[in-house]
Amino acid sequence: MGRLRTLPLSFYRRPAAAVARDLLGRYVVREVGEARLVVQLVETEAYLGAPDRASHAAGGRRTARNESLYLPGGHAYVYFIYGMHFCLNAVTGAADEGGAVLLRAGEPIAGIEEMARNRNWTRPPRSLRPGDLGGGPGKLCQALAVDRALDGVRLDRGPLRITEGEPVPDEAVATGPRIGVDYAGEAAAWPLRFALRGNPHVSRPRLG
Repeated sequence: MGRLRTLPLSFYRRPAAAVARDLLGRYVVREVGEARLVVQLVETEAYLGAPDRASHAAGGRRTARNESLYLPGGHAYVYFIYGMHFCLNAVTGAADEGGAVLLRAGEPIAGIEEMARNRNWTRPPRSLRPGDLGGGPGKLCQALAVDRALDGVRLDRGPLRITEGEPVPDEAVATGPRIGVDYAGEAAAWPLRFALRGNPHVSRPRLG
């Protein structure tokens, strides 16, 4: 049962990069009706707030869309992108700092058939390949039925939680630049993407 023990809010009230690395191996638990969906996080990206040109809080930008990004660490920040995908982030640090960790990919642990239905998977579940359900931030949100209704919720209670899972050692962690932030100047090269080395559920291009 220790794997499903919820992480305390103090876990998130640290710098985004530290939280991003330590989220690897943790479980995201999503309860929808009678279903419990569980994935193990295998890939994350840190966004550092105002000093980070890749962040939604770059330069202290504050809008109705990103208001939950300024909550204290331990809340969810969910946004819609490209007119088709939701992305789930864990807010980090103190209130008004704007730091967050994007949950990029997860390995399904429980509720796989329900996740497949959420992904509109029409073939038998046995045909699933690694990454088909949670191998990217949009896929992950669709599989877990995460949308803007969960924006701002606390991650230590309720229908969307992050639990202790199975923390991973440093030698199992690969790092590199974040994906899709070429516009961010020097921040585009910062090694703030973290992944479980060799895990097939990590999104492409893979690290390590």
